[in-house]
Amino acid sequence: MSVFIEKSFEGAGKSIQLEKGEYESCTFSDCVFTSENFSHFIFIDCTFERCDLSSIKVENTSFKDINFVDCKMLGMQFEHANPFLFQIEMNECQLNISSFYQVNLKNTLFNSCSLKEVDFTETNLTEVKMVNCDLSQAIFERTNLQKADFYSSFNFQIDPTNNTVKGAKFSKEGALGLLSGFGIKIN
Repeated sequence: MSVFIEKSFEGAGKSIQLEKGEYESCTFSDCVFTSENFSHFIFIDCTFERCDLSSIKVENTSFKDINFVDCKMLGMQFEHANPFLFQIEMNECQLNISSFYQVNLKNTLFNSCSLKEVDFTETNLTEVKMVNCDLSQAIFERTNLQKADFYSSFNFQIDPTNNTVKGAKFSKEGALGLLSGFGIKIN
């Protein structure tokens, strides 16, 4: 397996193919990886900026301390990634229709992201920070949301009887998303 350290990959908005290997402290800018197979790749301390990673395959892919900035990541199936030392940060990304089923996202930052229809079933979102995120139709089932910060996020519906929400932070307006499943009308 090839090893790439401190390399910069510039895609100029075009599709590029990466050699299967380990990428450490690398930067990927304006790359299109749509539907590529990143299975068994290793990414350590890397940054993806303005990349399209929609529908890439991530079977046993390692994401260790990865920062995604302004990336399009539609249909990502993170539950297939390698869980060992899995750590990501998302800033201004589109993750619609993606899945984090049973993924440990403790202490993860999602900043100004579109998380529409994202599956967080059985996900550990303990102490996660969801800053200004759109969570329309996101799925929260048996999800650990202890001490999670949803204060500035919106459009979520979370059933507190089916999720662990102790210590989670919500705005007054956002708290309505905790009541929607009970058929209560609030004016």
